[in-house]
Amino acid sequence: MTSVTLGSYVVAVGKLPYVIAEIGVNHGGDFALAKTLIELAKEGGADAAKFQSYKAPRLASRHSPAYWDTSKESTRSQFELFGKYDRFGAAEYAALAEHCRRVGIDFVSTPFDSGAVDFLEPLVPFYKIASADITNVPLLRQIAGKGKPVVLSTGAATLAEIDAAVAELSRAGCPEPVLMHCVLNYPCNNENAHLNMIDGLRRAYPQLVVGYSDHTLPDERMLILSAAWLKGALVLEKHFTHDKSLPGNDHYHAMDVHDLKRLRVNLTLLATVLGESHKHPLAGEQAAREHARRSVVVDRALKAGQVIAASDITYKRPAHGISTAFWDQVIGRRAARDLDEDHVLRWQDLE
Repeated sequence: MTSVTLGSYVVAVGKLPYVIAEIGVNHGGDFALAKTLIELAKEGGADAAKFQSYKAPRLASRHSPAYWDTSKESTRSQFELFGKYDRFGAAEYAALAEHCRRVGIDFVSTPFDSGAVDFLEPLVPFYKIASADITNVPLLRQIAGKGKPVVLSTGAATLAEIDAAVAELSRAGCPEPVLMHCVLNYPCNNENAHLNMIDGLRRAYPQLVVGYSDHTLPDERMLILSAAWLKGALVLEKHFTHDKSLPGNDHYHAMDVHDLKRLRVNLTLLATVLGESHKHPLAGEQAAREHARRSVVVDRALKAGQVIAASDITYKRPAHGISTAFWDQVIGRRAARDLDEDHVLRWQDLE
């Protein structure tokens, strides 16, 4: 598997994942709140604060139906929903990028049209492409042509569609995009998360970095994102909010700063316990090797010259004598001298 640099972080196997706090439009068009969310993402331990750059008339027709849980978000038209939150333009995103720089977190925003790609170019260290645009050939070409890393979500996509997108990005200048397993349900029920698809993407694209973009409801232990990293997702993304109880849009399936901190605690603990991959005895196990393993021990007193049978010996701790690995080599040998019961056999005790 290859590696990829996102911002100043080299994403690779054996390292902690790159974590994206997907603020999206959870700021509701409030610029001060957007800045606060950036600060909370940094406080929680995210590597990037990500927004979404679009204008409703450029994104959806007036007759585009909803594809989310309308019991959580009552808006039934995409055009209507996106029109609620498309307040920011190039100037606002430039200011948010500068705030990210001051805070010390990467600024990223998903572009949904050609104009957004261009005004984001000097602001972002890499581009994120939404799942819904995996078949959007002109957008893929334009983004890849910028020569920056690309993180591509694969929600609702077939392997053939992913193949085509990867090929299109490669031809246009981005040969190694990060592929994000994602399920386009808002929210995604736990049984629909299918984290095993991370394995599938890694098998299908062994040369690429694979990540996971999560839409499940956050559990208090943040087990799903933690498990995704254990499955091999090297980039983790989840919607982010300051208040999960807020109605509508992406608040109800988002994580907050407390969830993000818990995720970081999990990842640090897991990185500690995962350790090395090559199996070998550790220095701290040496005492156990010597004292907890077994030696061949005399089970009944033996006379000098007596041929040793299996019934004459047993095995006991510690491993200070002949190892039980040589059990068969002891049987049939003669005792070199008289040996008492419970004597730990050594090679010099045998003829």
